[in-house]
Amino acid sequence: MHPKALLDESARLLEKVFRFDHPADAIVARHFRENRSLGPRERATLSDTVFAVLRERLKLEWLARSGSGSRWRRLAILGFPGDRDFLKSALTDGEKDWLDASARVSDAEMMAPHRHNLPEWLAQALREQVGDEFDALALSLNRPAPLDLRVNILRKKREAALAELRAQGLEADATPFSPWGIRLQGKPSLARVPAFVAGDVEVQDEGSQLLALLLDARRGEMVVDFCAGAGGKTLAIGAAMRNSGRLYAFDTSAHRLDAIKPRLARSGLSNIHPAAIAHERDDRIKRLAGKIDRVLVDAPCSGLGTLRRSPDLKWRQTPETVAAQVVLQQRILESAARLVRPGGRLVYATCSLLTQENEAVAAVFDQGHPQFEVLPVQELLAAAHVADGGRLVAGPQGRFLRLWPHRHGTDGFFAAVWRRKA
Repeated sequence: MHPKALLDESARLLEKVFRFDHPADAIVARHFRENRSLGPRERATLSDTVFAVLRERLKLEWLARSGSGSRWRRLAILGFPGDRDFLKSALTDGEKDWLDASARVSDAEMMAPHRHNLPEWLAQALREQVGDEFDALALSLNRPAPLDLRVNILRKKREAALAELRAQGLEADATPFSPWGIRLQGKPSLARVPAFVAGDVEVQDEGSQLLALLLDARRGEMVVDFCAGAGGKTLAIGAAMRNSGRLYAFDTSAHRLDAIKPRLARSGLSNIHPAAIAHERDDRIKRLAGKIDRVLVDAPCSGLGTLRRSPDLKWRQTPETVAAQVVLQQRILESAARLVRPGGRLVYATCSLLTQENEAVAAVFDQGHPQFEVLPVQELLAAAHVADGGRLVAGPQGRFLRLWPHRHGTDGFFAAVWRRKA
């Protein structure tokens, strides 16, 4: 595609995404479906431009004020990746001069929001939590996430999977914490990687893998993944159960559960039973009350721990949407707790960075459920052979899992764990 046409296409796609009526990745995917003439390189350029602008929105909008032309064209120019000569071949002389001047602007000339690129309500909340680490956190949230894989332990050991991936020319290393994890350099396409096609590895952030390790599901048990979504943690749990017992994957969205099916076929697992539920008080839940050995509640949340992958979330979420999520989280955790048998384990988790979705929800549950006792996460990580697990915890006696992108290189995750008293 000619550079000018590609720049124009980027501007059109940015305008669609910045309506914020749907997740950015869904809008980009739909745009590609509607424009099938776009090749792989054009798609990569368009996607990279959109996500670069979402990550550094405040900075780029500030720089764009001094340019000319439509807002979307100016943002597309500033976010356009790769070869500057290729880009400049689509620009007027005035635009070239403006782009060069923009590149010379230093961080010292910018206000704080132009450096951290977070809405002020979120920046304030994160500053209160991490203090002097805020700048490092903000910087990490504006960088793309690495590509992490989880080894399907039902089929292969990590050392063997690493050797196979390296033999295929991929730069792969063991993740520092999860004993199941592999981190790839770059963003290689996995569609033709034999280990992925065969189901020996699955895409899953290292932090998400740690949630499955905390659940510690065993052979022959009855287990529930209460908010299963597309099934990443469900598959990890099923493999940990060695394809035995019964693992229910519940979600209120049948569409999300459909995404499990091809992954399930690759995995070789037969102990997983996806089931759409109407709500957290569905009759299926009532029938299983007090019968489940382990329950994972990876609750719907703001998703603000995943900004490296989904930078649009910081512009789509508000204090009001977060407050509504907290009400839902408390309600879901309450219902999921009813499933746990005496002696059984309950794990509450989010991919949020915010205290109100995490420690505050756990505190409310503590107060209302004396029949549950706290299990310190630090002890559970040690039992699961998680390397250097003491670095991953927060709270008294290492009570909570607390993962931060700038500290741990994972998405932001939180988890609290309880056991139902016998």
